[in-house]
Amino acid sequence: MEHGKDTMDLLEELRWRGLIEQSTGFEKLAEALASGPVTYYCGFDPTGPSLHHGHLVQLILLRHLQLAGHTPIALVGGATGMIGDPRESGERILNPAEVVAEWTERLRRQIEPFLSFEGENAAQMVNNLDWTAQMSAIELLRDVGKFYRVGPMLAKDTVARRLASDEGISFTEFSYSLLQGNDFRELFRRHGVTLQTGGNDQWTNLLAGVELIHKSEAREVHALTTPLITKADGTKFGKTEGGAVWLAADMMSPYAFYQFWLNTDDADVVRYLKIFTFLGRDEIGELEAAVTEKPWARAAQRQLAREVTTLVHGAQATADVERASAALFGSEDLFGLPGDVLSDAVSHLPAGEVVVGETSMVDLMVAVGLEKGRSAARRTIADGGLYVNNVKVSDEEAVVGSGDVLAGGLVLVRKGKRNLAVGRAAGT
Repeated sequence: MEHGKDTMDLLEELRWRGLIEQSTGFEKLAEALASGPVTYYCGFDPTGPSLHHGHLVQLILLRHLQLAGHTPIALVGGATGMIGDPRESGERILNPAEVVAEWTERLRRQIEPFLSFEGENAAQMVNNLDWTAQMSAIELLRDVGKFYRVGPMLAKDTVARRLASDEGISFTEFSYSLLQGNDFRELFRRHGVTLQTGGNDQWTNLLAGVELIHKSEAREVHALTTPLITKADGTKFGKTEGGAVWLAADMMSPYAFYQFWLNTDDADVVRYLKIFTFLGRDEIGELEAAVTEKPWARAAQRQLAREVTTLVHGAQATADVERASAALFGSEDLFGLPGDVLSDAVSHLPAGEVVVGETSMVDLMVAVGLEKGRSAARRTIADGGLYVNNVKVSDEEAVVGSGDVLAGGLVLVRKGKRNLAVGRAAGT
């Protein structure tokens, strides 16, 4: 197969997966990719301590391109993170330099597993603070600013909205696109980068770099954006009770992360399988058929959750999460689960304190909120409806013993088939 045909197959594959929204010229980009390995980059600003689901789309695109033989550079914006891209409304809070430095390192660690740093097209990780910190204000104005016209910068959607607001926009945030444009030129000069990727909300920032290189270097380079991911009903994707879908395990546990993907609607799951996993067309086709034929089995959602959690947190974390999910309803051994995994799995459940050696089964049901009173609890036990750690309890006078306490001082309590709660042993 000719390399050019491989390239068209790659771009068509990315289109089929829903990973292409805009480009500076699809045919010209195809020609560039076909002419040999292209060095490309995507930037990630440390304006927070973790990447989220939107960044995940970019990481997946970077990986697709690397697997196709092209060379990735992941840029963590130690400089641009000090400023931040203008938001839709309100100025960003400028974080202290030491906080940005800490977040820069956190983002580096989150990005690294997605790319290969070995082989002919080994990835590189860079920090734009390395060159931006060396630039004086005069150099920024003379060597970068002179290539930009204020009119098009004012016409940028976000800037225009901020200008029309009561608060307006500071010169600091207004100048952000100059810094991002300079990053593209700097990487073009240092590493021969000719393609920048990003979310579609970054389109004008990507064009700032394309324009700067065209004017100052007389060279043609490319930009490619991914669409902003929405749900089938058009609403915003990726909001949870705790905020965004964070990739950092200390901000969103692997269990909660897995459950988010598991709860995907039938109308969205096939599209998300294309975007967020590396499953092939045949596998996705089979899962799409399963959604239609056996939607109650949720096979597509389970596979989506498994694939994305493995991608972000690793195979072992995914296995632990799946064991915990199964264990809550009796399919796995609760006592074999690590304490942190079990704690994550029950963190959303109603809870109450129990005293080992003293709290009776009747009082246990009341303490965790599964029954409002002791009489109702006795009836439930008499009817065979109480399970402690997935074992049916028939003796209402029995007390919670040390053998009933799971890792982390937890006691799983279930009423009937689906009503779960957790007892937390006093003093643990």
